[in-house]
Amino acid sequence: MTVIVFAFGLLLAFEGLLYAVAPGFMKRMAALLLSTTEDQVRQSGILAAALGAVLIFVAARFLQ
Repeated sequence: MTVIVFAFGLLLAFEGLLYAVAPGFMKRMAALLLSTTEDQVRQSGILAAALGAVLIFVAARFLQ
């Protein structure tokens, strides 16, 4: 449970840093997201989830 809370906190900190450092870029990305189809968003989400799972596996397996 500690690892999950840590990972979620790291995600929030990184995302908050992006909004603080480059708010214009983040607004453009949000507008771009609104103009994409649901299938494109879904495929991007699946790709991001798969990449995240691979990174977690690599970290747990090889970085101990």
